[in-house]
Amino acid sequence: MYALMIRRLLILPFLLVLVALIAFLYPYLSGIDPTSSILRSRIGEREQTPEIVAAIREDLGLDKSLPYQFVYWLKDLIRGDLGQSYVSQAPVGEILFRGLKVTFILSIVSLTLAIIVSIPLGVYAGLYPGKRIDNLIAIITQTGVAIPEYWFAPMLILVFALHLGWLPSAGWRGPLYIIMPAVTLALRPIAYFTRLTRETMIEVMQKDYICAVRAKGVSELQVIWRHAFRNSLIPVVTMITLWLAGLLGGSVIVEVIFAVPGIGRIMYDAVLASDLPVIQAGVVLITALAIVINTLTDIGYIALNPAIRLDQQGR
Repeated sequence: MYALMIRRLLILPFLLVLVALIAFLYPYLSGIDPTSSILRSRIGEREQTPEIVAAIREDLGLDKSLPYQFVYWLKDLIRGDLGQSYVSQAPVGEILFRGLKVTFILSIVSLTLAIIVSIPLGVYAGLYPGKRIDNLIAIITQTGVAIPEYWFAPMLILVFALHLGWLPSAGWRGPLYIIMPAVTLALRPIAYFTRLTRETMIEVMQKDYICAVRAKGVSELQVIWRHAFRNSLIPVVTMITLWLAGLLGGSVIVEVIFAVPGIGRIMYDAVLASDLPVIQAGVVLITALAIVINTLTDIGYIALNPAIRLDQQGR
């Protein structure tokens, strides 16, 4: 068990360096010239004279060799110096972490909503497989998977903002502004969490130890919630954690439609404006978060799953 954990942790630094290398090479792979991006974004410097271009390249260190540029860039990245935005001239770190805070709040609210709805539905469907209620819940989950966010979000705006006037259509200025983006983001995880909870409950309820507990005269409610439900949570918690990692990467479609100033919207605007420092730092930040969360999830799964522990001890 500990060998698996150590292996996961040892791989982590190499993955992070690889991500940093890919982000660093983005301008060269995409064909975007940093000097041209700077000149386009600054009024009064539209004429790309050789002197101005040479001065900017020297200031950015682009006249040095590629390995030197990467090492120098990586040092700044490790120190937390992410540079300045070509467009707004603001520190990239401030821009990204401000957006990450918004995305984090939206992700937590949407995941909480998904958990509150999906877990009871999944448990109930798992207790009555093949029954009418199970079939009804299956139809609901299939619908949730099939409906795309880019269609569902405008429908919410049309009904609850334009027709009923209950909620604001876009922006991020108070609790009411969170509701429609959170509901949109919760739609798909509700479907997936419900399905997984149902499957794990069906599997656990067929285990021998459940029959043994029932034979002891334990009440059905205790059998379900104290024994079956608790043991079915490991894969569900794993999926929830992985889904959180994906949401923290920014839900571009939802954030753009609802004008949410999250990390996804920031990256979308940066790509449109060829704002390289924001793009590069954003790629590193988002991917690093996903890798770290996935690694911690793997370690937690290894620690909590008795089957993996016994398998490692047997070896």
